[in-house]
Amino acid sequence: MPTNQYGLSLVVLRNVPLFSGLSEAELEKLSKVCSRRRVERGAFIVRAAETTDSLYILLTGRAKVTNTDEEGREIILAWLGHGEFFGEMGLIDGSPRSANVVASEACELLLLSKEAFQRCLQDNFLVAQKLMQILVRRLREADRKIESLALLDVYGRVARLLLDMSVEEDGRRVVKKKISKQDMARMIGASREMVSKVMRDLELSGYISTENDLVVILGA
Repeated sequence: MPTNQYGLSLVVLRNVPLFSGLSEAELEKLSKVCSRRRVERGAFIVRAAETTDSLYILLTGRAKVTNTDEEGREIILAWLGHGEFFGEMGLIDGSPRSANVVASEACELLLLSKEAFQRCLQDNFLVAQKLMQILVRRLREADRKIESLALLDVYGRVARLLLDMSVEEDGRRVVKKKISKQDMARMIGASREMVSKVMRDLELSGYISTENDLVVILGA
């Protein structure tokens, strides 16, 4: 990787929460063993059941974590954006990839090899501790999603998804990430037609409003 690429990798690593406990010297050392990869929209970044060989950090673009149900339909497990990472679980337990990761936009990624990642964990307790915190948070989010699928009807699942995706901006809760009705349906285990109906009902009832590409959650 050219010298100027080291600097770019260093900037990225500084802003990844997982590595927030590292010193500048440790970050610089880590940046020199990273590589880069570009992936076109719609392409698989990793596939389920593949051997786990790297930690991936998303530099640009968006990606979705997917799997398939018993009938072969796509289920969206999560969305990934700038600075988010994946692939760490297989690097810890040696298991194959548990899900697909697909580029929903053209993406650029930073890759940290299995050997370098494991060495980083062994040498830095704070990184290992931060990783455990992130994994626990993801486990709690998965538990919450399972609970939603089991206990909430489609209206409740759509409402929870909108709240989970929303951020506070100018005193309002807004969903800034553009997401299709089909993708929403794949995330909550419903049909696109039902999601469209629920979104219309929520808007007519005054719970949400749409402004260009934003969804505003009213009264939140």
